Amino acid sequence: MPLALLALAIGAFGIGTTEFVITGLLPEVAGDYGVSIPTAGYLVTGYALGVMFGAPLMTVLGTKISRKRMLMLLMGLFIAGNLLSAFAPAFSVMLIGRIVASLAHGAFFGIGSVVAADLVAPDKRAGAIAMMFTGLTVANVVGVPLGTLVGQSVGWRVTFGLVAALGVIGLVGIARLVPDMPKPEGVHLRHELAAFKNVQVLLAMAMTVLGFGGVFAAITYIAPMMTHVAGFADGSVTWLLVLFGLGMVGGNLVGGKFADRALMPMLYVSLGALAVVLALFTVTAHDKLLSAITVVLIGALGFATVPPLQKRVLDQAHGAPTLASAVNIGAFNLGNALSAWLGGLVIAAGLGYTAPNWVGAALAAGALVLALLSAALERRAGGSSTGSSTVVTGAAPGEQRAAAHH
Repeated sequence: MPLALLALAIGAFGIGTTEFVITGLLPEVAGDYGVSIPTAGYLVTGYALGVMFGAPLMTVLGTKISRKRMLMLLMGLFIAGNLLSAFAPAFSVMLIGRIVASLAHGAFFGIGSVVAADLVAPDKRAGAIAMMFTGLTVANVVGVPLGTLVGQSVGWRVTFGLVAALGVIGLVGIARLVPDMPKPEGVHLRHELAAFKNVQVLLAMAMTVLGFGGVFAAITYIAPMMTHVAGFADGSVTWLLVLFGLGMVGGNLVGGKFADRALMPMLYVSLGALAVVLALFTVTAHDKLLSAITVVLIGALGFATVPPLQKRVLDQAHGAPTLASAVNIGAFNLGNALSAWLGGLVIAAGLGYTAPNWVGAALAAGALVLALLSAALERRAGGSSTGSSTVVTGAAPGEQRAAAHH
């Protein structure tokens, strides 16, 4: 494994921690600023929207300089945003800090995915991307629970200060370990934008929005759901987040393994099972043991879709992967923003803390429908052009074999 992947994983760890730790600290931050829980939920939505708009914007700016230098600049932005959050005197300033940090997120994973894939042999690409995303998933096992624990015991501001320090470590790691790859030659914005004319790229991104939205509908409001409905103590939220993180790590690695072999079947299974588990969560949330098991499953099934979806976008947007890759990271976060907002709506409407789980189940089911549609279109395109299906769909041959079996 190239050491550069480790540096990317450390950066991903810091970014993952800051993105998700807020879900464990919503009650503390809301209490400190004197705002309601649904209002504090804007810290999740705002961050996610920042990722969504920041991803293409930063990636386009990044086409002018080498990928390594761009990754370093993004880590600098990330550090600044977290420091602003840590010292924010008012809720609105905290929100601005979250948005500044979020601008680095999408482009970091987008450019990082391309760099990770370039560091290894072609048949190991999904594995290398999964390796970088391991930083993001491990953040949920270690960074988020620790950050929540620190936030609940010493104060949430300390948590954001520590996350900024993580960013510094990531920055140094990238400076030292990532090779200085030449600036992508002949990358024109027009060329990169052409990828978005491909209906398969758009479908993969829509699957990302809905599938991941399913996960975050449930997880954004996990602290109030587990304490008010399941009857856990406040301190237990940390351990529940560890379980969610363990599920994510397992799901991400399994997803990475199978994405190089049978990409579409992997998506059908994970999205279908995710929809079922989220619907069941409305019932299991009333029982401590069952709710804990469900949290692990949501993490695992949600993250089993990440390497296949990211690889599918890279495969379909061949020739112009950087922008499409970054926008797909934005799509994950559009899913987060959408579901955090919808979840807040159903809670504010008085439907209870388990209501967001129904929202999540509906979103995941929608993603499954799109996956089936995508495969059907790919088969039709393949059938209508005997002998040149690779050219027509832009899919990797292995993927077409996988699609042909279905």
